[in-house]
Amino acid sequence: MERQILHVDVNNAFLSWTAIDMLKKGSKIDIREIPAIIGGDESKRSGIVLAKSMKAKECGIKTAETIYQAKIKCPGLQIFSSNFQVYRENSNKLYNLLLEYTDKIERFSIDECFLDMTHYLMNDTLLNKGKEINKRVKEELGFTVNVGVAHNKLLAKMASDFTKPDRVHTLWEEEIPTKMWPLPISDLFMLGKKTVPKLYKNIARERFAFKRQLPGK
Repeated sequence: MERQILHVDVNNAFLSWTAIDMLKKGSKIDIREIPAIIGGDESKRSGIVLAKSMKAKECGIKTAETIYQAKIKCPGLQIFSSNFQVYRENSNKLYNLLLEYTDKIERFSIDECFLDMTHYLMNDTLLNKGKEINKRVKEELGFTVNVGVAHNKLLAKMASDFTKPDRVHTLWEEEIPTKMWPLPISDLFMLGKKTVPKLYKNIARERFAFKRQLPGK
């Protein structure tokens, strides 16, 4: 039997969960709708961007760059501190919702989970379950997720990383040539940073060897 795997990944988790907490406490501003980031303490060398809103992303701000660099790109940037208690609470809410679908869940990180749905589809399709989870999280928990739908963990994770936010993507085996092969090698799930240059060197070497075998070379 083919495995039926979903990967659920929260969009801009730290910023989204901070926004929800602020709104519950009476904030009139949804920080997901303004140029905003979650950042470390600038006075300690932990002053980097941990999460960013879509508006901040449009300014060219990237995760893991320094807050100093981010403020240069976006002078009106709003910066908010992290709150891991809030993150744990929302992560647990997501986990408990997912438990309604299967007890075979791997919490890959605080904001993403793999679900093995192989024996839990109840005469439904994996894609329908993915769409249902995407809809329920948004309506019941107030934040959005990307859901990757596939027959193994690698493909499900790759699928969830396609266009964001709030999307459901499939990556079936027959879709690999069109959806996966055009991606850069660095996008491959679990590929270490040190391995990427080695693979590029191997590809260059193979291309060079292939060209030398062509007629007239």
